[in-house]
Amino acid sequence: MGFWIIVAALAIGVGAVLGLVLLRGRVGEAPPAAYDLQVYRDQLKEIERDTARGVIAPEDAERLRSEISRKVLAADAQLRQGGESGGQPRGAGMVMAGVIVAVIAGGGVVIYDRVGAPGYEDLPMAARIAASDAARATRLDQAAAEERFGPGEGGVPEGTNEDYLKLIEQLRKTVAERPEDQQGLRFLVRSEAALGNMVAARTAQQRLIAVKGATATAADHAMLADLMINASGGYVSSEAEQVLRAALEKDGREPSARFYLGLYMMQVDRPDAAFRLWEALLDESTPEAPWVPAIRAQIEDLAARAGVRYTLPPEAGAPGPTAADIAAAQDMDPEAQQEMIRGMVAGLAERLANEGGTEQDWARLISAYGVLGEQDKAQEIWAEAQAVFADEPERLALVRAAANAAGVAE
Repeated sequence: MGFWIIVAALAIGVGAVLGLVLLRGRVGEAPPAAYDLQVYRDQLKEIERDTARGVIAPEDAERLRSEISRKVLAADAQLRQGGESGGQPRGAGMVMAGVIVAVIAGGGVVIYDRVGAPGYEDLPMAARIAASDAARATRLDQAAAEERFGPGEGGVPEGTNEDYLKLIEQLRKTVAERPEDQQGLRFLVRSEAALGNMVAARTAQQRLIAVKGATATAADHAMLADLMINASGGYVSSEAEQVLRAALEKDGREPSARFYLGLYMMQVDRPDAAFRLWEALLDESTPEAPWVPAIRAQIEDLAARAGVRYTLPPEAGAPGPTAADIAAAQDMDPEAQQEMIRGMVAGLAERLANEGGTEQDWARLISAYGVLGEQDKAQEIWAEAQAVFADEPERLALVRAAANAAGVAE
């Protein structure tokens, strides 16, 4: 309420000052014509001085005197006719004063109603940080997150070889009999993740870290966090946060842990902290890094939420448009530009269907369909990508991040 009182007082004050000027017909103590008259008289004195010094020829001085004298007579006549008000009609001045007050006060209200957030309560930084801390304190644990958001048991991926399944079953039995076997646990983690059994993979990775004890690396903890987050459908639980911080305690520059910690900060409404993490990570990463497409797809919106002016740098290694492409795009109307974009996306989709591509290509296509609002096609590409990278969970993680950003991941 205090904010609106201050704004109203400022608007009325500014409008009143401008209105008073209109009603008086002048800005200072004298009408405008009086100031003009004084200037012209000073100019006549200057001409006399310049003539005496020989700066101006006598004939030029006479011509200038005649011209300025005419201006003096006109200003004097205007002063006599307008009086103290300068000739400003009082009725018109009152009307314009009212219009100015209405435009400043009413126009401000209209603009704020269109582009602002009427009725939105004050949300100072301290309150936002307190709300974020409260959200962190009530964060779901891993089991609850998996139950609520996890993809559940999706069954065996289509096309999985029966012999491969028998080998996985044998591996499970072997690990159960030899729970301290680190090599067996590593194989089990990869195998369960490839089959989409994220909870089982997460459990095996936890066991591996427990077996390794103090020798567990930052990458081990980061892998566990990755599996936990995927097992909970992208939700970063309180336990996953602890694992991420454990990874960063061992190596403060561990990239996947920084990426997921940024995701966590987004989920607890700390876009400022998330932006700092992701901006630094993007600057240090190569274009092939699996987290780069997901960051590039979201960081500009994240920067806006954080109150930071940020321009996404051009994608390293990506072929830029030719001069002809730029010229053609500038001449297109919005519909034609959209059609051109759709054509480029269709070309990428056709190439992936006929020739295949890297995980970056699959992620880029999903992100493109998400931006175009074609969620059905993005969902289809995500389903195909899961089959293509079923045996390569590390590569699939990149595509999954793009699918999460497009809102089509399970």
